[in-house]
Formats: sequence, structure tokens, C-alpha cells
Amino acid sequence: MDLIEAIIIAIIEGLTEFLPISSTAHMGFAANLMGMEETEFLKMFQVSIQFGAILAVVVAYWKKFFDLSNLKFYYKLGFAVLPALALGFLFDDKIEAVLGNQIAISAVLIVGGVFLLFADSWFKNPKINDEKDMSIKKAVIIGFWQCLAMMPGTSRSAASIIGGMTQGLTRKAAAEFSFFLAVPTMLAVTVYSIFVKTWGKETAMPMKGYEMILSSSEHIIAFVVGNIVAFVVALIAIKSFIELLNKYGFKPWGWYRIIVGIVLLIYFTQFP
Repeated sequence: MDLIEAIIIAIIEGLTEFLPISSTAHMGFAANLMGMEETEFLKMFQVSIQFGAILAVVVAYWKKFFDLSNLKFYYKLGFAVLPALALGFLFDDKIEAVLGNQIAISAVLIVGGVFLLFADSWFKNPKINDEKDMSIKKAVIIGFWQCLAMMPGTSRSAASIIGGMTQGLTRKAAAEFSFFLAVPTMLAVTVYSIFVKTWGKETAMPMKGYEMILSSSEHIIAFVVGNIVAFVVALIAIKSFIELLNKYGFKPWGWYRIIVGIVLLIYFTQFP
């Protein structure tokens, strides 16, 4: 992976992580279309640059994250992230196996798009406008909805936002709680991928994520620059998405997923 490729992947991560269109799918498609070899470092890089996106949420909503008077906020995030932590640990190998199946991911992109076309009409009478009015039980239910995104192509953002709307949250409140929930979820995944997970177990040189990063100056630069780029782009995308979601709802994102999914499904069927 050269620096330009790392920057392109990071831009895609920052732009799509908080949109209901699946960052994993878009990064995988981009890497494939650029002819990048599916190395263990590339897989780890696509996960680890989520750290930059995490920081973007904390900076954008710093008053919320550093408001120690609202302890229930931390409880809600803590309980809501547990389902993803447990199931993610149990199914890590199976999830990784699907990451290289572009046809399967394209199909999931289409199915999720169809679902988004009807999401606005299914949840017409929201009652909760702010996270403070949401119970811990509702937060946990949203956490279980987030687990749907373990299937690459689903979109963590879409799953958790829809989950929030099933619990009576407005689109804005559901989107914001999805952003908040992304912080402990993605932080755990990033730490696991860098310091705990052994990549390339079946290769001659299995390595931890940090070992791959430190193995060359190119990897170090790609990791640092990738996180910086993901942070800047995500910071812009977060605020823009809230405005677009309030104005247009989910339907445009649904059509986008369907069109892109069909095009890519045809492409990867013809050029596997």
C-alpha cells in the first residue's frame, strides 16, 4: 500500500463510516478497483483507521462526552456496546472470511438499500428527541440492532439508526446516538485489531497489528496519515449527514445503495 492508496481509503472511511451505506463495503470495493493486494496489513488498516473517525465524534460532541454530570449517558453506552463486543469476539473469524467476498457484500448492500426505502414510512411518530429521554433498556436494544452490521455491507450506522427509530427516537436523535455508540464500539474493535488480534495465523509470519504497523516506515506513515485524514473527513461528514437526514430522510441513501450494489454486483460477477 502506498501513501496515495492509504489516503484514498482513509477518505472513504471518514466519509462513509457514519452514513448508512457501509464503510466496510466501500473500502473493500475501492481497494479492489485500485488493484490493491488483499494483504493482512490492508485488512488491519481498514479497521484501525476507525480511530480517526472515533476522535471526530468526540470532538464534534465534546460537551456530551465530557459532561460528568450526566452519568446515565456513560451507562447507556456501556450497556449498549456489550452485545457487539460479545458477538464480535465470538464471530471474528467468520466476519473476516466474508470481507473478501465482494459479491456477497454487494448483495447485502442492495438488500439494505431496499430496507431504507421504506424506513421513513415505518417510523412516523417518534417521541424521543434527545438521548437523555431514552432508557438504558432502549439503549441495549439499539446495541443488539447494531450487531446486524457484523455482516459486511450492512452498515453499522444504518443498523443502529434504524434500531433507535424502532425505540421511538427521531431521526436526528437516533443518528446522534448511533454516533455516540460508535465510539466505544469502534474503539474496542480498533484496540483489538492492533494489540490483541493475530493477523495471518495461517501464514509463515503471523503478526499483531502494531507489529505490522511498526514493521516499516511506509506502514507507520500510512497508519498515521490515514487516521488524520479519516478524522478530518469524518468531522465534516458527521454534521453534513445530520442535516441531510433531517431534510431528505433515508430514501436517497436507499437508492444509492441499490444502484451502487447492482453496478458492483455486475462488475464483480464479470471480473471476479
